[in-house]
Amino acid sequence: MIALLLALGSSLAYGCADFLGGLGARKAHVLRTVMIAAPASLTVELLLWPFLGASFAPATLAWGAASGVASAAAFALLYRTLAIGPMNVLSPVTALISAMLPVGVGFLQGERLGLAGLIGLPLALAAVVLVSAGHGPGSTRPSRTALLLALGAGAAIALQLIFLHQAPADSGVGPLIIGRAVSSAVTLAAAGLMYRHLGSEKPAWAMSAAAGVLDSVANLLFLLAARSGDLAVVAVITALYPAGTVLLARSVLAERIHRGQLIGLGTAAAAVSLLALT
Repeated sequence: MIALLLALGSSLAYGCADFLGGLGARKAHVLRTVMIAAPASLTVELLLWPFLGASFAPATLAWGAASGVASAAAFALLYRTLAIGPMNVLSPVTALISAMLPVGVGFLQGERLGLAGLIGLPLALAAVVLVSAGHGPGSTRPSRTALLLALGAGAAIALQLIFLHQAPADSGVGPLIIGRAVSSAVTLAAAGLMYRHLGSEKPAWAMSAAAGVLDSVANLLFLLAARSGDLAVVAVITALYPAGTVLLARSVLAERIHRGQLIGLGTAAAAVSLLALT
């Protein structure tokens, strides 16, 4: 139950971070937003160090660095994927892959679910697709390149979560600090190389920093959830993060929640209840 609640908190924080990051990216080039968000996220993790502790054993350094590279790749592939579109097709593909790969790894590592979990897990996967499906022209078909990018983005997100889970359980926030430092370095290097193409628009500093802080909170809650529960369950619940984005868009931007998304939210509630019984 504790792992489930932590995973739900992680999902909500990821959804809020994506919402704020998306709004920030409307005002300036996405790399300008990430250049603020990533260091803000790293700052939060450094502040947590004295309270939660951190060790930097070789395994922590290796898995943390791997998660950082995967995180940087996920940002690049995800935003490129959504830029090509259509979002209402590609976003569910990305979310589904990001959930399914950790599930497979969890089962390979010997995790087993009861009857309620075996019913709740596919329901949660279905909810991931329904909730993340935006409103768009249903007749539009994605190109092969767009689908490959969507698969790559989902795999990169999944790898980030898997690598964090593989870090030693007694490493505290060490993997998060190393991962965010690596992803920040990669992002800043990419921004430096593309500086002439970033435009002159000023970034939304407060919004971008808030997105980074929430992303850091989401990573921490996922790490704690994965250490106290099954990776398969935690990853699927975390992948419901589009629900938070959808609800915020409805509350703040007055965007309509479409029928499929409402069904997805109801399916998610049922799935979480079943997984709680597990």
